[in-house]
Amino acid sequence: MTESETYIKITAFCSSAEHCLSEVKERLSRWGVDAQIATTVCDKLVAQRFVDETRYCRAFIRDKYLFSHWGRYKIGYALSQKQISSSVYTPLLEEIDREEYLGKLTTLLQAKAREVKGRTAYERKSKLIRFALGRGFLMDEILHCLPDLEENE
Repeated sequence: MTESETYIKITAFCSSAEHCLSEVKERLSRWGVDAQIATTVCDKLVAQRFVDETRYCRAFIRDKYLFSHWGRYKIGYALSQKQISSSVYTPLLEEIDREEYLGKLTTLLQAKAREVKGRTAYERKSKLIRFALGRGFLMDEILHCLPDLEENE
C-alpha cells in the first residue's frame, strides 16, 4: 500500500472509535505496512488529532470504571499495557471522586456477598477481598468498605 492509501484506510479506522497509538501501530503492522510509512502516517494522525492519547485515556477510564466496574489499579495496568505513559493517565485516574469510587466498591462487594458461599465468615471475607483485588481495587480501599458491608448484613 502507498502512504496515501494507508492514511485513508487508517483514518477510517480511527474515525470509527477511539484508538491509542499502539493500537494504530499494531493495526498497520498487521496490514504489512512498511515501518517508515507507518511512522509517517502515525505522525500525521497525531498532528491532526485522529489519535489523542489523553482523549483515549479519558474514554477508556470512563468505560472501564462505569461499565466494567474496574478499580484504578487495573485500569492503570491496562493502559500501561497499551504503552501509554503513566504521566498521561495518572492525573485522569485521580479525577475519579473518592466517595463515588468507594461507593461503587461497596455496591460491588454487596452484590458479590449475596452469592459468595463459605463455611466461615473469614472464608467469605477472604473471597470478597480476592474478588475486589481482581477487579483492581487496592487492599486499603477494600478494607475500608468491608466494615460497611458487615454492618448491612
